[in-house]
Amino acid sequence: MTTIAVTTWSLEQTAPADLRPAAAPEGDVRVVRSEVPSPEFSRFLYASVGGDIRWTDRLGWTYAQWTEHLDRPGVETWVAYDRGTPAGYVELEAQRDGVVEIVYFGLIPAFRGRRIGGHLLSLGTARAWDLAERHPGLKPTRRVWLHTCSKDGEHAMDNYLRRGFTLFDTKVENEPEVATPGPWPGAHPA
Repeated sequence: MTTIAVTTWSLEQTAPADLRPAAAPEGDVRVVRSEVPSPEFSRFLYASVGGDIRWTDRLGWTYAQWTEHLDRPGVETWVAYDRGTPAGYVELEAQRDGVVEIVYFGLIPAFRGRRIGGHLLSLGTARAWDLAERHPGLKPTRRVWLHTCSKDGEHAMDNYLRRGFTLFDTKVENEPEVATPGPWPGAHPA
């Protein structure tokens, strides 16, 4: 089996004032919380956003696994829509002691390069900072973190840095090289 070296960078914000919001893109772009847990919709977003950058860890999840994950307190999905069409999403997950991870973030390939990503990351990060306000029993957020890797989009790291995230860890590991799953064979940007 062929392996590839993958660099993973972990970044964080330690105060709400760290967030440097991006300007809103032109046009009818809205970011809305998906308040009703929907395994079908979440799997669609995951496969559509991550299909060309080798997101594979959740592809084998069963319906029950998706349901169990989405029903956890402090797990939220925020979806960007461009004129009513899903364009991308950010998934937040409350962790222990007031820590929130941005577990997944990205855009469907056809929507990249339109300045939607900075806007979505800004709003998603702001929602990470006020997550406890929507989930009684969670501690107030004191840290927001995420990781990105060398398999992610070429502008991912720059977007995180522009939004005020700072690097706190770097790792390089060999991973099995897997085929790009795509949302389905032959899919490509519109």
